[in-house]
Amino acid sequence: MRNLNIYILFAMILGLGLVTSCTDDEGITDPNDMDNPEENFANYFAEASNSVADPGFASGSISPTNDMGTVCATGVSSFNDVSYKGAVNPNEEPWYAGWSAYEAILAGNNTPGFNTGVAETWTDADMAAAGDMVHWTSDKKYVLNGLVFVNSGQTLHIEAGTVIQGMAGEAENASALIVARGATIMAHGTAEAPIIFTYDGDNGGTAADQRGRWGGLIILGNSTLNSAIGETSIEGIPTNEARGLYGGNDEADNSGMLRYVSIRHGGTNIGADNEINGLTLGGVGSGTTIEYVEVISNKDDGFEWFGGTVNAKYLISAFCADDALDYDEGFRGRSQFVIVHQDPTADSADRGGEHDGGTDPEDGTPYATPVFSNVTSVGNPGSRAITFRDNAGGEYYNSIFVNYSKGIDIENIVGSTADSYKQFSDAILKLECNVFFNIDAGDTGAALFTISN
Repeated sequence: MRNLNIYILFAMILGLGLVTSCTDDEGITDPNDMDNPEENFANYFAEASNSVADPGFASGSISPTNDMGTVCATGVSSFNDVSYKGAVNPNEEPWYAGWSAYEAILAGNNTPGFNTGVAETWTDADMAAAGDMVHWTSDKKYVLNGLVFVNSGQTLHIEAGTVIQGMAGEAENASALIVARGATIMAHGTAEAPIIFTYDGDNGGTAADQRGRWGGLIILGNSTLNSAIGETSIEGIPTNEARGLYGGNDEADNSGMLRYVSIRHGGTNIGADNEINGLTLGGVGSGTTIEYVEVISNKDDGFEWFGGTVNAKYLISAFCADDALDYDEGFRGRSQFVIVHQDPTADSADRGGEHDGGTDPEDGTPYATPVFSNVTSVGNPGSRAITFRDNAGGEYYNSIFVNYSKGIDIENIVGSTADSYKQFSDAILKLECNVFFNIDAGDTGAALFTISN
């Protein structure tokens, strides 16, 4: 009876026009019209219920005060059914309140301090000798000395309120925590006691001037990729390290849990222009739980997915120096309630979303078809909202994009049947019921939805 009542309620919402389904599997635009890609993509802007409107953000807030229009149904069963656009409910306290460093930054303050506890230094050898079950507790501060791997068969339990800090260093001296294939991390923070990853010596400070002080958090799994051999060495780790491999055949692979986790000031350089992302997810499966996770002031990307099928909710990528959301190698997860917030200084970041389909080969399967809904993406005058390329598909619904230089572009390679424009024509790339405001490129479909070669 409960399921029937939910069905009836959703049907009533559809009837009232609060939720709509914008497209079918054949797409809105003519899938056979490959001769006029610029016009085709530009016309799609309005046809898919995208719009230009001021969300009316108050100072220090990303909650819309203005009507953002009709909400689209996403068709994703794991998503929450909500009646608003963007990452936060305008009628409730934001979900990032109380636990995130982002809350302080948004209010114009420094990242907050915390109780560091008694310092205990861990090396890779220490982790290898620690046994199958490792427990880190909140009465200590765990300092990473170099690359520390949680090895296959090990489970690392991190208690709520625990602080993990990486020693400073680059190249072979970089510090990071890597959860290898077959290993598990159980980092279960709470809103009252989040788990904090940051650099050794951090006890709060400014956001933008403390990037690249340590490495980051890397999780590797056995889920599928579209690379030619089905496994890859993760970026940010020396290629001769076998524990840096990811990828496999288990789409439901479970690498554990990240919940109420703050990752700050990472992205150290391990080689020529090769930095570590804030949170790297390589071949991570759908059995893994990722919720309430923020990346603050990383020198490289905030979140990067390399293949895999992991789902996520309540993500924040703020003040990172490269892309906020980056995917490649056939990523197919679903993410809802996502905040992207770039440093407002021009040229201090790259894209809100850099979305690649495949690397070697670009037309490898499974295609990259992730779904994002309820994203609030705040850019700066030197960056672009999203780029789709290298045969990437993907879907964005009910999201808000403000303060970017340019809007959305998709790659169209003349003569190719494996590019992102083909994915758009096949309705594998969709952008529906999204709102754009203060985009320097303009306020028309032709200015906001463009083609690149």
